[in-house]
Amino acid sequence: MIRASALNTLEYDPDLCIGCEMCSIVCPHGVFAMNSRVAQLVRPEACIECGACQLNCPTDAITVDSGVGCAAAMIRAALLGRKEVSCGPADVETEVCCEC
Repeated sequence: MIRASALNTLEYDPDLCIGCEMCSIVCPHGVFAMNSRVAQLVRPEACIECGACQLNCPTDAITVDSGVGCAAAMIRAALLGRKEVSCGPADVETEVCCEC
């Protein structure tokens, strides 16, 4: 199991990868790329924890806590009618996120 970055909760087990390419297709920030029929983490720091990769991985090779991070903060900000999301430690009151 590979812990992608200290900035997010993404974890990936390349031993479970079957080369379906779904993670590289659905990731909005290009975190994954294919290399010899196995996904590789090429931009782990870019993960916004949206959970698309985990939801589309048929072998559970990817785990991510999609209730935290940039994606969650952007959704909360939009629901509250806020136009800006700043970067920093997660804070429910100000709806900030990391590495947007």
